[in-house]
Amino acid sequence: MTKITLDRETFKALASDTRLDILKNLDGRPMGLNDIAKLTNLNKATLHEHLTKLNEAGLIKRTEREGHKWVYYRLTWKGESLLHPENTRIVVLFTATFVALAVCILNVVSYIKGTLVQPTISQAEDTLKNYISSDGGLQGTQATAPAAYSGAPMFFQDPLFLYGAVVCFAVFFVVCCVAVWRYKVNKTVKV
Repeated sequence: MTKITLDRETFKALASDTRLDILKNLDGRPMGLNDIAKLTNLNKATLHEHLTKLNEAGLIKRTEREGHKWVYYRLTWKGESLLHPENTRIVVLFTATFVALAVCILNVVSYIKGTLVQPTISQAEDTLKNYISSDGGLQGTQATAPAAYSGAPMFFQDPLFLYGAVVCFAVFFVVCCVAVWRYKVNKTVKV
């Protein structure tokens, strides 16, 4: 989990109940100075001082658009992490799901791709025994005899890749369900 560094400026900014209320009001949406003033019942000059301290601490970000007089404030990653430390866990869960999915896809591709192997003499003899009839001749034509009969390489698909893909897909599905569930639980408004 990522760590949040709390320096002296951050502690000073968090020492005020008013600033904590401002952070809570900014949670989830950017707001202008007038909107924050209405919610906190503060004078705009006092509010501007509090917002400056929060901005210096790196807990909020001030956004100005060129040509417009309105200034909007929103939480930074550091501010959101202080209010919602569980969001970092959700990010880690979603990252794990995509890693599991990538490994699953690689295993499926490796299984489909297969490998060409040069059979040993004993493998070729074992394969030929299946095609030799009781009178000593080949069953069917030589075209139906396996490639090992001519000494050509054989195509081999390792079933471990397929088993690995199934396991990775199961891990992907379970972790994805847990991550979505945690995300929905955290998105619900708590009273």
